[in-house]
Amino acid sequence: MTIGAVFLSLCLIFALGASFSWGIKKVSAGRSLALASFFAVLMAGVLLFWLILSDRFDIDYVWSYSSLDLPLLYKISVFWAGQQGSFLLWLLFHASAGVLLVWRGRLASRGLAVFFFLQSLLAALVLFYSPFFVTEGYAPTDGAGMNPLLQDPWMAVHPPLVFLGYALLAVPYAASLGTLLSDEPDSREWLSFARSWSLGAWALLGAGIFVGAFWAYKVLGWGGWWGWDPVENSSLVPWLAAGVLVHILRVARVRAANLALAHLAAIFAYALALYGTFLARSGLLGDFSVHSFSGTSVGLGLAVVDAFVLLAGLVLLARYAGRFPRGEQYPAHGSREFWLLLGCLWLCFIAFIVFIGMSMPLITALWGDPAAVGTGFYFRTTAPLAVLLLFAMVPGVLFLYGIGKKAASWHLPALAAVLGGAAALLLGLRDVRELLLAAAAAAVLVASRLSWRRGALSPAASLAHQGTAMALFAMALSSAGAGSTLEFLPDEPQQVLGHEIVYRGMELTETRRQKEYVFSVDGAEARALTKLSARGEEAAREPAIAHGPAGDVYIAPAPVAVGHEVVLRRGGFLLEGELGYRLERVEEEPDPDDAERRIFLVHIAVTDGETVELLEASLVASGMKASTEAVPVLGGQRRLRVVGISENRKEVMVQILPAIEEEARLPLTASVSEKPLLWLLWLGAAFAFGGTAFAAAKATRQET
Repeated sequence: MTIGAVFLSLCLIFALGASFSWGIKKVSAGRSLALASFFAVLMAGVLLFWLILSDRFDIDYVWSYSSLDLPLLYKISVFWAGQQGSFLLWLLFHASAGVLLVWRGRLASRGLAVFFFLQSLLAALVLFYSPFFVTEGYAPTDGAGMNPLLQDPWMAVHPPLVFLGYALLAVPYAASLGTLLSDEPDSREWLSFARSWSLGAWALLGAGIFVGAFWAYKVLGWGGWWGWDPVENSSLVPWLAAGVLVHILRVARVRAANLALAHLAAIFAYALALYGTFLARSGLLGDFSVHSFSGTSVGLGLAVVDAFVLLAGLVLLARYAGRFPRGEQYPAHGSREFWLLLGCLWLCFIAFIVFIGMSMPLITALWGDPAAVGTGFYFRTTAPLAVLLLFAMVPGVLFLYGIGKKAASWHLPALAAVLGGAAALLLGLRDVRELLLAAAAAAVLVASRLSWRRGALSPAASLAHQGTAMALFAMALSSAGAGSTLEFLPDEPQQVLGHEIVYRGMELTETRRQKEYVFSVDGAEARALTKLSARGEEAAREPAIAHGPAGDVYIAPAPVAVGHEVVLRRGGFLLEGELGYRLERVEEEPDPDDAERRIFLVHIAVTDGETVELLEASLVASGMKASTEAVPVLGGQRRLRVVGISENRKEVMVQILPAIEEEARLPLTASVSEKPLLWLLWLGAAFAFGGTAFAAAKATRQET
């Protein structure tokens, strides 16, 4: 057993001990064991970081996701690049939340017992699917490396935000079940406490989703800022459920008859977080998601944990349902309670539709070949519900709790709806659903501000609602932008969609691992990026984006086919253009540092009729990696890259590339599109996160 496995085993044992101690109300023992469990998983996390930064490729996880040439930021991100590391990160966040719970002492003993039992389940998963397994048979000198698509600064931010949100959702779940297991299952004391943590989880999940959306926006092939990808949806559904939870908890504090709904929302929010993670890591989405990079081993274990969590919660809730307070859930239709509950209902419908859509590969696999729904399914079903949700938000923020009291009249929100719809129409929207969505978003924006000005909505809540309205207005405009595909010649200006665009040519970075296609858009520079693999092949592409007050100009270069492949035979002569090529010999050299790696030296003679140059190119093969550099010949007239070698070494496949200067001046085909007012989406997301985070901080202060 490795030292990492020892730490994880101790985390599991201490978490179980803490759960048992809190269950029998041994406070001192429970506190000590909780801290011990945290320190055990902390040491496991520190150890994994050390193994990654030390290039310990004898550890299978490190070999799978890291490499010698990986920059420091991405080496740090290797920690959560794979499923084993990401689950360790989740466990570390969960254990950290446990320390806060013990230190603050606001969660009852039974709730803490539930929380640390959940921690033991996560620890068991991480131990069973450990990131500390040793590579069998040999110790590689280099690793397979991180997927080039994941080599982005947002990789350091997006996964931690999502997993921290998931970890915090365990707190309201534990508070709910702890209350159900107590002597007073009908108590409402847990509501305020659970809401502060739910707001924090909701804010972090929302931030993680929108960071992921921005990341996807600047990566070609990921479907834009939102493509209804099943992996994207697996985070969206828990976020929607968390939104329902936050509002239901608030209503339940005012109307005790909604207590059962609060328990139900807490149970489903955490269960859906587990389910979404299971679906994304199960391997079922590999053929249906552009974001699926992880393995499949943890899927079954997580499914079992999720089923247990959901069933345990529902069984306890059903057992004590008869003891919950009776009465009216809302006093009248003209009350904030009613409109909050109605809004939660629309959110539930949206979450259910997205849940069914993202689960379709799993559902269809039960009867045959797995299949997925298209993006049209989501738009047709969720757009009308989003409109209804927004129109429910207007009275939801204008009405006060109780009967018939409003913070302001309907006149300004109604006027805003008309103006918002008219603005969307002028910007090019024609679909009725999108126009209604834009109109409703404008109404919510104005109503939220009015309610804050009249003191009926807190500044944090108003900011969150205004941000949501901004984001949804920008989403409604997403289909209004025009587009065109054309060929660009270097330094020749073209008028495209009312913009002057000039293609300045291609630049190869010093590392020769990236190509940058330089554009000038109305005088401002914008660069499209193509990341290259070790073999020089295109591995990931990013567009050139020119930001402006009217929106973005989005330039997506088409994949550039440069050069061609030929087969050279030993002793033969091949004439290609003005140059001739002859394969002299192929030699194999052993690698004293890595028995699994093979090094081939390929000797090729190149001539222009006057000069003969003997070229030596090396092909390195190690596991699934094979690489060779493009070698310039005859003063850079051409570049050669060895692609493959026959088994008998009498033939090699060679890619003949033009000179870098020649490639830089080749024509380029690119699609150009407008993204009207897209900055409003990111601003709205920032407002929504800020408002929710402020609300969480305020709720925490009030709760303490």
